[in-house]
Amino acid sequence: MLSTLQRIVEAVNQAPEFEVALKLMVTRVKEALGSEVCSVYLADHDAKEFVLMASDGLHVPDGERITLAFGEGLISLAAQREEPLNVADATKHPNFKLVEAVQEESFRAMLVAPIIHQRQVLGVLAVQQRSARAFSGEEESFVVTLAAQLAAVIAHAEAKGLVAGHHSPWLRNLTAVPGAPGVAIGHAFIGKPAARLSAVVPRRTEHPWREIHKFRKAVIETRQELKALAAQVAEHVAEDTLAIFDVYQGMLDATSLGNSVEAKIQEGWMAQTAVKVVVEGFVAQFEEIEDSYLRERAVDVRDLGQRVLSHLQDHRKIELEVPEECILVAEEVTASMLAAIPRDKLQGIISLKGSANSHAAIMARSMGIPAVFGIQDVPLNYLEDQFLVVDGYSGDVFVNPPAQVLHEYEALLLEEQELADIVRQHRDLPAETKDGIQVELQINAGLNVEHGETRGQHNGIGLYRTEIPFMMRDRFPTEEEQFQLYRQVLDSYAGAPVVMRTLDVGGDKPLPYFPIQEDNPFLGWRGIRMTLDHPEIFLVQVRAMLRANVGHDTLKILLPMITSVDEIDESARLINQAYFEVRNELVQKHPGLDMKRPQLGVMIEVPAILYQLEAVARRVDFFSVGTNDLTQYLLAVDRNNARVASLYEVYHPALLMALKGIIEECQALGKPVSVCGELAGDPGGALLLLAMGYRTLSMGGHNLDKIRWIVRNVEAPMLQVLLSQALNARHPDQVRRVVNMKLESLGLGGFVRAGK
Repeated sequence: MLSTLQRIVEAVNQAPEFEVALKLMVTRVKEALGSEVCSVYLADHDAKEFVLMASDGLHVPDGERITLAFGEGLISLAAQREEPLNVADATKHPNFKLVEAVQEESFRAMLVAPIIHQRQVLGVLAVQQRSARAFSGEEESFVVTLAAQLAAVIAHAEAKGLVAGHHSPWLRNLTAVPGAPGVAIGHAFIGKPAARLSAVVPRRTEHPWREIHKFRKAVIETRQELKALAAQVAEHVAEDTLAIFDVYQGMLDATSLGNSVEAKIQEGWMAQTAVKVVVEGFVAQFEEIEDSYLRERAVDVRDLGQRVLSHLQDHRKIELEVPEECILVAEEVTASMLAAIPRDKLQGIISLKGSANSHAAIMARSMGIPAVFGIQDVPLNYLEDQFLVVDGYSGDVFVNPPAQVLHEYEALLLEEQELADIVRQHRDLPAETKDGIQVELQINAGLNVEHGETRGQHNGIGLYRTEIPFMMRDRFPTEEEQFQLYRQVLDSYAGAPVVMRTLDVGGDKPLPYFPIQEDNPFLGWRGIRMTLDHPEIFLVQVRAMLRANVGHDTLKILLPMITSVDEIDESARLINQAYFEVRNELVQKHPGLDMKRPQLGVMIEVPAILYQLEAVARRVDFFSVGTNDLTQYLLAVDRNNARVASLYEVYHPALLMALKGIIEECQALGKPVSVCGELAGDPGGALLLLAMGYRTLSMGGHNLDKIRWIVRNVEAPMLQVLLSQALNARHPDQVRRVVNMKLESLGLGGFVRAGK
């Protein structure tokens, strides 16, 4: 049966049209089981009925729509119960409903299996036979297995609008991953790269130096193009976001792509071929990384390579005819593609591929442009020339929405604009509650921060991800290279605390030049585990941090992925070693120099550390809660896995109890604790954290003004009532309702959607 099942699924997937696939499937199933009828009914949730879409064995009059109302017949019963029905004589079952139009009077035995996708019944698969008999266990298992496989096919077909004559909510509503909050309404504008690496045909050359000259000229032109794009968006983005273009420029350096491309040319390949081979090699390395943030750097490398390629091909720049109110739609939206669209015309972004960790998503959030990513199995041309509504909170995309939906989103858009204006007016005021509780708001950073944001808006960097510069090279950066980068960061935020996390790679995010293969990378060799096994890497990084901190004394060192006090002790020993080495070297050059030792902190992200806080507190100066990984480990959910991502729930009662326990114990131990995960930048999450007693929150820069406004509109007694209600909730949805009702009651309803 397994081989038969595989052949049927393969045939269905290869069918040129959806209707053909269904007809092929019912015929193959009928033959495989030796039954006399096989049919597929799909659910029309608008009309509340099941529609017969394909049948082999029943008589279906041409052009006639055969339906069963919800609640009628064994078809509805199987769907309602969400389990298969195996009935020896269906005509004697109390729920039997005879459909005379299809001439099924003579059929007795009936096996019905629901077709379910992501907990929603899409339809049923039914098998019938004249003789009254129960289908065997093997036959039932076969039909159930096939129905499960068919579910994804139907869901994707309905998402594409391929189900002819079947009015389904999926025809107008596509689901994506939210990338940047907000609502956008406009006409689709299809974005395409100027050149494609995949189209390059490999060719050799007998004049390598001529090709190297072409490549160097193309690099210069690409640099100029990137500078122009950065200048075009400079006034619309937070200044630190412009560092994305610094990263692009850095990748063009000889030590990144340049030397590799020229080496390939010297092997006898033309410049275009060399760019294709080298860039695709880098892309493949990044795409193998499990960590979604670092995996998205593959998009940047490909984008950069294709821009260089377009100059090698001497493509003349074409002025884009952009609609007045457009939604940028592309297979993979890139930061440079986004920057090329005039800001006054760009309303929203739809990227069929990619994720909320891409540079395009980072820019979109900084520019306040709603964006969604990752619409699977929808062809780009399906959205061409369409009128769209983009919901950057839920990830929904409405194609040519009905008037009622459009009016609702127009009202939401107006409300958002009014709220944004109010928030913007208070951006320079202190983050302080109505009853005088002061809250420190910090930012999370991971790119070059030479263009630091206005200092008055936050209290420094609560999390600086040092792994980014490691990712942008083809080798480990030297101590001097790291020193220059860290010094730049500390100079930009002089006088404000800067929390630098030591290298957090390995396992789920290996370096391209230091590959690691593991079956379960999230539980593997990563973070402090890897760097302690390689003290030569750890010491070089810490030395660079310590040298950069001289004269600032604002550095705090944060250790990731800590699970035991032994790891802290060993890390502290190495940090002490680096401190004395650097101090002795500097004192020899500058006698009398007073070099302060930076504070040492630990990430609370592995559940094991929750039960060792007292022992850990004796060894460190502060704690920082990483709610992303803590949630992931506590709930055993990989949020980047689409099949279980819905189970990743930041309002889960277990997580709330854990966070409450952390702050209470840290307060008892007299140790400061901050939150640097995404929960800190979530409106409802920030309310709950404040209610628990957290007073330092670190988040993406695009969330600062929003969270500041919320802080300034609450007071302690109200927060305590909210916390009590949330902790008494049994389900994340109940917590969410409590938080949303509180936001509404405070007149902050515009933030409710932002908390989804």
